[in-house]
Amino acid sequence: MKILVLQDRLRSGGTERQSILLTRAFRQAGHGATLLTFRPGGTLRAGAADLGVGALQPFDFGLDWCAPGLNRRVRAAAPDVVLAMGRMANCRVAGLRRALPDAAVVATLRTGKPLPWLYRRGLRAATHVVANCREARDTLVARHGVAPARASVIYNSLVFPPTAQGPDAALRARLGAGPGTAILLSVAMFRPEKNQRELIEVAAGLPRDLDWQLWLAGEGPARAACERLVARLGLGDRVKFPGFFPDPGALYASATLAVHASWSESLSNFLIEAQARGLPAVASTAQGVRECLIPDQTGFVVNAGDRAAFRAAILRLVAESPEERAARGAQARAYARATFDPARQVEAYLDLFRRLRPGT
Repeated sequence: MKILVLQDRLRSGGTERQSILLTRAFRQAGHGATLLTFRPGGTLRAGAADLGVGALQPFDFGLDWCAPGLNRRVRAAAPDVVLAMGRMANCRVAGLRRALPDAAVVATLRTGKPLPWLYRRGLRAATHVVANCREARDTLVARHGVAPARASVIYNSLVFPPTAQGPDAALRARLGAGPGTAILLSVAMFRPEKNQRELIEVAAGLPRDLDWQLWLAGEGPARAACERLVARLGLGDRVKFPGFFPDPGALYASATLAVHASWSESLSNFLIEAQARGLPAVASTAQGVRECLIPDQTGFVVNAGDRAAFRAAILRLVAESPEERAARGAQARAYARATFDPARQVEAYLDLFRRLRPGT
């Protein structure tokens, strides 16, 4: 089967990592899979060098939506299936259906953001739509008029294989954390919707006599504003910015719990990765968050904006005994590793493709 995975650009986000993982897994399963992006470059492109990623823009125009020659390129490739992953890629689905009448063009819903008109049009035109959580599928049916038979749920895959890696003493020391410091971890691109500002405001109300740090890992345009907020609140000794980690395993291994306050989400890759490594979580309500963990067992979901409830959940987890923490962590690992197993998700995609294109 010839599969074309379409992505806007290989920036450091979760959808981009899923695009690379799926393309590689489809190839390993014996299919002719290609990853095509609109823009060249991007933080993750070097890690996908083995895939020979193609780009439509001859040099980076700085425009996510610009896809010169897309229809001509896909006609020449003659794929059996096109899987649109990025936001702008999904905006091209209706046109791709016209250009490839014999192919299955699969749209995806992997965001809680408001959708532009072209995206909504693509959802209606697609051969099929994959949502990455049950809440997103409900949105497809109730809000966007996608027939239930044309909508499936396939969860995100765990990108980084969980390991038994222990805490990174050098990393903790570099960031000024002692052996007993409770590390509250967030790993995400710094974009407004990821809402790291809210995590800073929540942390600002934690007891000063408690030994804690908040680690906000990642890069992005909203980082500078977060750093200014930390300085204004006098939290420079408590809130740390470790930067971007190609593999965040050392961060997970060194943390005490995961914290997440995104207001626009659809199954947080960060939360499922943290759970797979045994980190309990405190998260604000957003699409798919309750499917990333077992609420009130492997973590707590609080109403968005309720800082008092967020702090109370953090303090409850930090105060747990080593035995309680170990039991909660074991449950989190078991749930995440079974639910978001890459082999299971890849096979779900391939099974869908076989149903849409029988005989290929």
